[in-house]
Order: sequence, then structure tokens, then C-alpha cells
Amino acid sequence: MMSIDPAILWLGLVIVLLIIEIATMGLTTIWFAGGAMVAFFSTFLGAGVAMQRTIFVVLSLVLLVVTRPIAVRYMRSGHVKTNAESLIGRIAVVTTDIDNLVQSGEVILSDVSWTARSREDGCRIPAGSKVKICAIEGVKLIVEEIKQEL
Repeated sequence: MMSIDPAILWLGLVIVLLIIEIATMGLTTIWFAGGAMVAFFSTFLGAGVAMQRTIFVVLSLVLLVVTRPIAVRYMRSGHVKTNAESLIGRIAVVTTDIDNLVQSGEVILSDVSWTARSREDGCRIPAGSKVKICAIEGVKLIVEEIKQEL
């Protein structure tokens, strides 16, 4: 029976994992590809099969746990908020009573009128109230009333 050199298996695994990473861009399999690459090089240093597997598993998990969060944060740092995303958390004034049951409601924010719905279905928010924008669904703002403390 013919046996395959472990170096070829590790190199094949590196290639497969890199192809998966390129296809998904999920920043997950890249760390396992790194572990497989080090296991590949360990074959030339005389490491046994058990040691190669241990190197692969331990190094892959360490890379995944330690460096993935840093890489994800770095990749997201260039994300620019859209105009709509920048509205979330802002305060608006209700101009037409917000009542989800009759599907009515409008708010004004920066001199622009928006259709608005309450975060909670049974909640009615009267005109003149201040609301906080929680989310955007389509072209409607999802809001919650800001309770005035006396």
C-alpha cells in the first residue's frame, strides 16, 4: 500500500483552507491554514505525525482566539456609516401621533419629515413628544418615547 508524504497532506490542507477563506472571507479558516502551514514546515524538522497534529490544532486555536478579534476590528474600522445609520440614537419630535395599530405616525428630524413607528405595538406616542430613534426598517424610523422626568 502506498503512503502519502505528510508534507503533501499539510500543503494540500493549506491550499484547501485558503480557497475556502477566499470564497467566504469569514476570517475563520485562515487561522487553520496558518496552523497547517506550520505543521507542514514541522515535517522538515523531523516532527512525528502526532506532533504535527498537535502543532496544527494548538496553533490554529491560538491564532483563532487571539488574533481573529483584532483582525475583525481592523477590517471593520474602515466602515463608514450611511446617512440612515447615522440617525440611530438621535432625538426627534413627533409631529403626527404614532400608533402602530392604525399605522400612523410622523417625526421631524433636522427639518426632514419621516414616517415613524413605535418599537412596541401597543404603545401610542402623542404629537409633541420627543423620541429616540432605535432602528430603521425600510423608510420608517422605529422609535421609543423619551419619558420626561419632573
